[in-house]
Amino acid sequence: FYFIWYGGLDHILSMPYDINVLVLDTEVYSNTGGQASKSTPIGAAAKFASAGKDTQKKDLGLMAMSYRHAYVASVAFGSNDNQTVKAFSEAAAYPGPSMVIAYSHCIAHGYDLSFGCEQQKLAVDSGIWPLYRYDPRLIEQGKPPLQIDATTVRADVRSYLRNETRFAMVEKIDPERFRRLSEARVRNTADRLALYHELAHIAYPYAQPEAAATTVETSAKGTVTS
Repeated sequence: FYFIWYGGLDHILSMPYDINVLVLDTEVYSNTGGQASKSTPIGAAAKFASAGKDTQKKDLGLMAMSYRHAYVASVAFGSNDNQTVKAFSEAAAYPGPSMVIAYSHCIAHGYDLSFGCEQQKLAVDSGIWPLYRYDPRLIEQGKPPLQIDATTVRADVRSYLRNETRFAMVEKIDPERFRRLSEARVRNTADRLALYHELAHIAYPYAQPEAAATTVETSAKGTVTS
């Protein structure tokens, strides 16, 4: 969905049809051996990026929100199961295209997956994986369509990185490169969270039919309205 099939996904989200999409985001090509892709975050080692990927991950959710008519959510069941269930319920009920992006731990991450839920929680607590729901129906109510469901950063980004071999091996092979890439990851995480929080305060202008009718009627009587 981030690379090979992105054209098809983008076409689906651009249409007004009632289609539900679930993206299980492992941040690599899991079905072909763990190659790096546009979903791979900066600093992660993967096939074709053994020294650690040096570019940022594509923000699939933000791109989908730009259509304004698609329901978009980011979830992590191991961190907040209630938010996950709520997002799935809203996506299923939404009368249009919807996409839920789910954090999915994977063997390619390089740790004991029995601790997958704990690592999911750390991803959310560090701000690496934001939890949000973008519901276009709120636009018609004059409310911000983006709702942030994890608002407080409680953990250090580097604590998350060092738990996974895909990041730790970069530090072992080239400590200076790891330092540079991890600092970039910290900045990127903070910048992304700041952007989302700003967007969560934006309510798009929307004229209610009643208000529009009142304006037209008043204008017809020669009264200037603002």
